[in-house]
Amino acid sequence: MSDLHLHHLQKSRSFRILWLLEELGVPYQLTSYERNKSFLAPKSLERIHPVGKSPILEVKGLDPKHPDNSTALIESGHIIDYLMAKYDTNYELHPKTDADDAAWRDYDFWMHYAEASAMPALVMRLVFSKVVERSPALIKPIAKGIRKQVEASMITKNVNNSLELVEQTLSSNQFFAGSEFTAADIQMAFFVEAANSGAGLDEVRYTSTLNWLKRCQGRPAYKAAVAKGGKLEF
Repeated sequence: MSDLHLHHLQKSRSFRILWLLEELGVPYQLTSYERNKSFLAPKSLERIHPVGKSPILEVKGLDPKHPDNSTALIESGHIIDYLMAKYDTNYELHPKTDADDAAWRDYDFWMHYAEASAMPALVMRLVFSKVVERSPALIKPIAKGIRKQVEASMITKNVNNSLELVEQTLSSNQFFAGSEFTAADIQMAFFVEAANSGAGLDEVRYTSTLNWLKRCQGRPAYKAAVAKGGKLEF
């Protein structure tokens, strides 16, 4: 029995942890959950952690007083940091912490940027699309009008700004922290895949970004994560 147990919500950011575990090649137990009719996580996740959101990684042995018990870790960035410190001791998927090293600064920046700046606008877009989708027929035209205004005034600009920064970075680097694939690429991949959903990104404007995404999706660990946790759909 593995010391790691990932509670994975399908079509969610917890895919990143599943992918990372495959990259690390460490044994783990996987439990997958489907979203409910409201596109939310099921209540059963609250039994694992009161926040009730995925990813949740249960780790056995973190409590020295109760070594047979499991501790539930939440938040993608926190879980990734734990897995890097515990299992990536040869620094194959993250640089050594060194404030004077450009690769570490880039790695640390993108690890934070993914959730702090890149994802909020896409989450807002998803929320407003669900509001319109679930609005009664009489209210739907009003909901669509509000969504259109918010999209034009806030969402599109913020998403485009993030994509331009991503394209600029990847036009001069193979990966986000330089020439080598790291956990920062896993952290940023969800944003890029979400932004590329639907009609898809402009292949001319975002050539470097889309080429990077193909390299990520071609990795054996990515394919293994898809096979176990389901294909990402937005």
